[in-house]
Amino acid sequence: MGLPKSSVLFVDDESMILDALKRVSRKLDAKVYTAQGGQEALEIIKKNQIDIIISDINMPNMDGITFLSKVSKIAPESIRIILTAYTDIDNTLAAINEGKVWGYLNKPWDNTHLINTLNQVIEFRRTMVERTLLKEFKPSDSYPFIDNFSGFVGSCAKMQNIYQKIKQCAPCKASVFITGPSGSGKEVAAQALHELSRREGGSFIALNCAAIPAELMESEIFGHVKGAFSGASSNRDGAATLADNGTLFLDEIAEMDIILQAKLLRFIQTGTFCRVGSGKVEKVEVRFISATNREPDKAIAENKLREDLFYRLNVLPIALPPLNERGSDVVQIAEVFLQKYNQIEERNYQGFTPLAKKLLRQYQWPGNVRQLQNLIYSAVVLAKEPLIDENMFAGILNLTDDQLSLLLESEDVVVLDEKTEKAQNSNVPRSECVQTDGERFQENSLIHTLASVERSTIEHAISQCNDNVVQAAKALGVSPSTLYRKMQQWHDNVS
Repeated sequence: MGLPKSSVLFVDDESMILDALKRVSRKLDAKVYTAQGGQEALEIIKKNQIDIIISDINMPNMDGITFLSKVSKIAPESIRIILTAYTDIDNTLAAINEGKVWGYLNKPWDNTHLINTLNQVIEFRRTMVERTLLKEFKPSDSYPFIDNFSGFVGSCAKMQNIYQKIKQCAPCKASVFITGPSGSGKEVAAQALHELSRREGGSFIALNCAAIPAELMESEIFGHVKGAFSGASSNRDGAATLADNGTLFLDEIAEMDIILQAKLLRFIQTGTFCRVGSGKVEKVEVRFISATNREPDKAIAENKLREDLFYRLNVLPIALPPLNERGSDVVQIAEVFLQKYNQIEERNYQGFTPLAKKLLRQYQWPGNVRQLQNLIYSAVVLAKEPLIDENMFAGILNLTDDQLSLLLESEDVVVLDEKTEKAQNSNVPRSECVQTDGERFQENSLIHTLASVERSTIEHAISQCNDNVVQAAKALGVSPSTLYRKMQQWHDNVS
């Protein structure tokens, strides 16, 4: 919503081919142009904003390789695709290198495959345009250090990045897709996004798609009218209506029935829906935030999550780290829970012994923050000493003596928190103690993975070019589509 309709240009020297492509492309949500040859296509591109160009290679007067090479200079941000009946590898590679193409399609084509592929390209293009316009992930050394943030507790480098992403994404209208293991704080992040947005005066409506039976979910989202089904004794507003001018948070979206996901996609695209049992179309204005503890790619492959729905929701991705990657944040969070349950249970525990803190830092926390919360509550109820010790935690966690010894004997190498503790007794500003993941990696390893070097190089180039992907691609000697694909992979395979 809000972005103009995508435009697609088909280029071929045969009018019958163009007519066939135009007929098939009626199913696309895009404005479609056709050009009989490269010269005619260049005139169209000069006069119109063309987002996606599909061109034949073997054409008279101006072949596809020459044409796409010219396009890469006059419309560098367009997505360029080869359409060819030829399987000549040299020609294909030449087109890819000189025309900087995104991919290729074969002649003769399968209509369904062609439309599905182009829909994916249109969605990819729309997503990248939204990200570029919003510049949601622009790095900066000037970000202030944040101790705790809008419902979150913790100050490690990974959470500093999360806080900044939330602050940057919150004012936007674009959809946010949050990933992270169960208990890592996805709803806390969604609530923060709402509270920091321009919709804070509206409602924040949260639905857990895993907790509501499939047969009731449609009514929960869209509402129903009296008599729509057995037990529908009156009209009822759904989450879509309640979240009008506010935020709708769909937690565990991959657990929603796959058929209902199609209706949800239409709602997201149009802002309109019908209540169960009613043919009346209603329109609302809602900001969507979704979350899942599954890996999106795997959920799509297993037919748990519609790919087109994911692309529509995954405009601004946020990946929450598991608790065992947050260093001594775990101790800060435990202390907050201790204060909370001291008050609830009318106790007065003073804190944790040093070995208890070390156990908290070294334990793997498969249940993340939720498991830590339950541990502290149990300890508040069961402990007898003013300071809660490691044995109390070990008993609640069912750790053997050997497991406890292994945790307590392991080396505590949380660099960020060691620096933070030193800073508390020095004149060094705390913001200067925050160490990036890359800095810690350099200190702890002499070998960098190729993937980490590649990503670091690309991100540095984009930053140096003021977030202009095309300029960064030119500086690196690659096509913009290469960088876009890399960026898409990083966001889809969040770590």
